[in-house]
Amino acid sequence: MKYMLIISYDGSKFCGFQRQNNVRNVQGYLENVLSKILEEDIVIKGAGRTDAGVHALYQVVHFETNKDVKDLKNKANKILEDVKIKKIKKVASDFHARHSAKSKTYLYKIDLTGNRDKNYYGYVKNNLDINKMREVSKLFLGTHDFQNFVAGDREDYQTTITKIKIYKFNKVLYLEFTGYAFYRYMVRNLVGALVEVGKSKVNKEDIQDMIELKTTRRLPTFSPNGLYLKKIKYSD
Repeated sequence: MKYMLIISYDGSKFCGFQRQNNVRNVQGYLENVLSKILEEDIVIKGAGRTDAGVHALYQVVHFETNKDVKDLKNKANKILEDVKIKKIKKVASDFHARHSAKSKTYLYKIDLTGNRDKNYYGYVKNNLDINKMREVSKLFLGTHDFQNFVAGDREDYQTTITKIKIYKFNKVLYLEFTGYAFYRYMVRNLVGALVEVGKSKVNKEDIQDMIELKTTRRLPTFSPNGLYLKKIKYSD
């Protein structure tokens, strides 16, 4: 039988989600705990690979077992450190944590004071024109080629962003992105671009040219520390 787990984790305590040798990672760590409890080798598949330092408020994984999972959540949470299982649910045999996802939402937190824990926030000391950032963020909505905002080489850089929210509360600036897929460093690069807009170092036309690939340009990539995988939606 196949099961879905909704989990959260503190990314500052791991070298990313993906299983790797000789470093603490979420995938391998969770597999080890589940395998110990169920007394069989458990392999999990995640909805996405968060980088080192990136947090998850709502990550989804799936695995298969024929063992009884009635008390698995409570047993695992007593052992797990820096990871929490929020929900376990039986799913259809064709469910896949990554391929079945319909949208993902990422949240970036920017501390505007410099007093908060740098493990959980990006930091900007400049005054930002948030209205200008909101206006320029509309350019990212829809389906575009995001090559100028993605790290590494891919065959296809096209994806769709359906919603962007930028708001400020208690001297923290929140930038929230919802879309179908986000590629390597993409959210961190979008944040970096919008911060440069807020600092008046680039303008709307500069960003438009980058989206339309009229120019090849790299703007600052923000740190992973302030990035959170906030939500993943499925058809049901």
